[in-house]
Amino acid sequence: MAGTGEEGLYSRQLYVLGGGARRLAAAAVLVSGLRGTGAQAAAALVLAGTGRVVLHDRGTACTADRAQQFLLGESDIGRNRAEASQRALAELNPGVVVAAHTGELSEAFLASFQVVVLTESPLEEQLRVGDFCHARGICFIVADAKGLAGQLFCDFGERFVVNDPAEGDPVRAAVQHISQGNPGVVTCMAAEDSRDDFFCDGDLVTFSGVEGMTELNGREPVPVRVLDDLRLEIGDTSSFSPYRRGGLVLQVRLPQVQSYVPLRQALAKPKIQVTSPKELPRSLSLHTAFQALHAFRREQDCLPRPRAPADAKRVLELARNLGVRHGPLDEDVVRAFTSVCAGDLCPVAAVVGALAAQEVLKAITGKFLPLDQWLYFDALECLALEGVAQLTEEDCAPRGSRYDGQIAVFGAAFQEQLGHQKYLVVGAGAIGCELLKNFAMMGLAAGPGGDLTVTDMDTIALSNLHRQLLYRSADISKPKSVVAAAAVRRMNPDVRVTAHQNQVGPATEQLYGGNFFRRLDGVASALDTMEARAYLESCCHRCLTPLLDSGTEGPRGNVLLMIPSVTKPLVPAGDPEDDTFPLCTLRYFPCTIQHTLQWARDEFEGLFQLPAEHVNRFMEDPAFPEQLPARKALEVLEQVRGSLWERPRDWQDCVRWARRHWQSRYHDAIAQLLHFFPPEHETSPGVPFWAGDRICPHPLTFDPDNDTHLEYILAAAHLFAQAHKLPPCRDRAAAQTVLRSVVLPPFMPQEGLQIPLTEEQEEAQAPMDHKRLAELTRDLVQRRQELVAGEEVPVPLMEPIHFEKDNNIHMDFITAASNLRAENYSIPPANWLTSKRIAGRIIPAIITTTAAVAGLACLEVYKLVWGCRDLSCYRNSNLCLSNCRLLRVQPLPPHTYWYGGREWSCWDRLELRAVGADGQEMTVQEVLDWLQMTYGWTVTMLLRGYTVLYDKEEDEEAQAQQRAQRLSENLEDGGEPRRRELELLYVCEGEDAEGDASRPPLLCFLP
Repeated sequence: MAGTGEEGLYSRQLYVLGGGARRLAAAAVLVSGLRGTGAQAAAALVLAGTGRVVLHDRGTACTADRAQQFLLGESDIGRNRAEASQRALAELNPGVVVAAHTGELSEAFLASFQVVVLTESPLEEQLRVGDFCHARGICFIVADAKGLAGQLFCDFGERFVVNDPAEGDPVRAAVQHISQGNPGVVTCMAAEDSRDDFFCDGDLVTFSGVEGMTELNGREPVPVRVLDDLRLEIGDTSSFSPYRRGGLVLQVRLPQVQSYVPLRQALAKPKIQVTSPKELPRSLSLHTAFQALHAFRREQDCLPRPRAPADAKRVLELARNLGVRHGPLDEDVVRAFTSVCAGDLCPVAAVVGALAAQEVLKAITGKFLPLDQWLYFDALECLALEGVAQLTEEDCAPRGSRYDGQIAVFGAAFQEQLGHQKYLVVGAGAIGCELLKNFAMMGLAAGPGGDLTVTDMDTIALSNLHRQLLYRSADISKPKSVVAAAAVRRMNPDVRVTAHQNQVGPATEQLYGGNFFRRLDGVASALDTMEARAYLESCCHRCLTPLLDSGTEGPRGNVLLMIPSVTKPLVPAGDPEDDTFPLCTLRYFPCTIQHTLQWARDEFEGLFQLPAEHVNRFMEDPAFPEQLPARKALEVLEQVRGSLWERPRDWQDCVRWARRHWQSRYHDAIAQLLHFFPPEHETSPGVPFWAGDRICPHPLTFDPDNDTHLEYILAAAHLFAQAHKLPPCRDRAAAQTVLRSVVLPPFMPQEGLQIPLTEEQEEAQAPMDHKRLAELTRDLVQRRQELVAGEEVPVPLMEPIHFEKDNNIHMDFITAASNLRAENYSIPPANWLTSKRIAGRIIPAIITTTAAVAGLACLEVYKLVWGCRDLSCYRNSNLCLSNCRLLRVQPLPPHTYWYGGREWSCWDRLELRAVGADGQEMTVQEVLDWLQMTYGWTVTMLLRGYTVLYDKEEDEEAQAQQRAQRLSENLEDGGEPRRRELELLYVCEGEDAEGDASRPPLLCFLP
């Protein structure tokens, strides 16, 4: 069955990494150093499906390791770190061989690996191993995290071939016209599914499906020059045949060759990747600081003590001696780095380890451009927090605690404060798991009064396992939040974590209301839909609760902050996947695979969900169509009639139904369209109808031996049987036997039908057939009585099927339906995985991105716990692992406005304890009086949402009634419990009620 097994497990990863991901199964990787950075990198590689991962470490686990090494348990203290980590890593993915090595890194041992990663490694060892790997063509990576900074280095040899350097799918566009000339000009329709929306100068392209100028089809790739948003120059077409219609132009990506120098040479002449030139001096200073740290360690046989002035002074002296090679040295950066470099922070290890793991995947798969060659990362802005600069050596000295690495940076008092925190994590998926792992390591909510709540209404699926390290195969179908909370307790038994299985939304406001949010110290969003994220943002904004919003899309990720009174509130973004297409395009004139997939999604809903819902409702209440507009009622009753009259008796009936539907959709409907608009049809003399984005279709002929045809029949029959509560079957041979006995009448075109050519024609309504509506109603009521009288009606009669992107049968139908439709229109088909991504509107997630994003988010948690009110200390982050880019910028400040003669912040609100003089809920009049007395405002209109509570324009009697009402009268929401707080809007005298003036909202707390 399509999409099951290993392909189902790695479906999203295969989309992101491409075909090169298949090479992971044969790769062997060495990860040396199994503390925080190495553990994160190794876990990501095991989850990604790397064939063999060997762990190397000669040290033993200590208590302090447990604040960043999430693979260790209490019983592992004193054991070799590699051996202790091996079992936990092997459990993550039984398909990966995980081994431990505790001996020397000899040349004979190193020679068997494709990639070698060193973490926590002395410089001498780095140089020795780096020289060997470069000489043998072994990809070599150094990843190191010290305190609040990290470094990453890559050497992939003198000639490394990047097979697929770019992210996402190649740009593709439908051809509208191609001129004969030198150069020829290609006019395109909108480019398909591309971040940049169109081609770039120098892109190589090929053509397919071009009619007329067929010389272009199948040619070698040709370079293009972009003229504008829709036109390309492609070279000499003057001798080609005249263009007629159709065709696709597709970007071709050629491999790139990268060259690297060995570590020994790269240390002296570093090539450092930065997002802007102004960052280079800081990175060069960190480059020098890390070398000085190695020199200090050789000299003292230890790292500098936290906040020890003498040690910091010595490291700075060593850096000065080295720094002359690389230009001016930023001594403040070196001092800050040195003061905390003995610390170990889980978030920093997560970021550096995730970046390293992504570079390993590039080395194995040849997908994406590798780092060239150094990258430095730091969060030293944390040391500018009020109170941090005053920490002493005593404050940061080790306590024999698991948190000693964190205490070395932020002090013991701060660690206690971390334990008191109350946080909500919304979503226990890819990002949520990483956040929870980091919180457990940090000790968030691990002290008196602490509380960590995680809520997720989803259950664990097979495809979750390659990117969510808290889950195992035995957890499939269990609630995510419950399993995640149990994993947190195993990592850190002191964390007070509670699991909920609720959605945070309007339906759960009684549980997650204002009081719930106001008691929190922060909220971490790990949601994958824009709608849910926007709702959470509104709750945090209303309740003045800090929010960390994290998101990923393949190798891209971001972290956005919303800190009350400090940052600008988050503005919900539009969903980039929520594209809609004109109905006439979907029904008659598709030209891209997106069109056919959306059409297939609509088919699914129209065949297996809506009819069942309407039948069940009609059987329960035959009068319900009377509540609908006449046209909608007619549409619904037609669906009900079709479902009741074609009820199958067995699975064979379902196969026959699917065959008839196949014929209707892929042959008859197309033949009918061509009856109206034949291939040579012209809109006017000399102007062909089938041109540009109108691709002339052709009917399909059913073949029971065709895999796509049969896959459609099996999936459709399965879903039809399920909707009618019959046992389904997937027996291909039995289905083929039934299909060969099906005889269908020949196609006969219908006359008088109207086929809309534009959206306006599509929306134009035909005359309402009231007679048909009356007949349908009468017939269906009679049919219902027959079913009820015979006691044949189960309750409910049918099972509505809602599309689920992770259900393989659902995706089998969508893929087959879409590709058959694409074949009708000569559109290149999409495979199962690509169809799943597009039809399921999936935002692909991979473990490397989610781990890095969660680490960046947790760095901001440190600042929130300190109670920082300094905007300059906070960072929004944007990450792109496909080209190893990390941008951290200061958030925007809150905007201000003038209202009522004074300046307000967008965070300001008026708060009123709405208890009247009689101890009861205030009346509208009392609220109006309070605004007049407190602010001197005369209110002319008071509203809650669109409900008018008071309007001065009403007559005196109506005004009197409005003023006398209690605030919550007439605001009951469908029988739901009364809200304890109301947000009201108002218009004051001298304002335009229709204007867009900003004003502080009025928040009323009801008794």
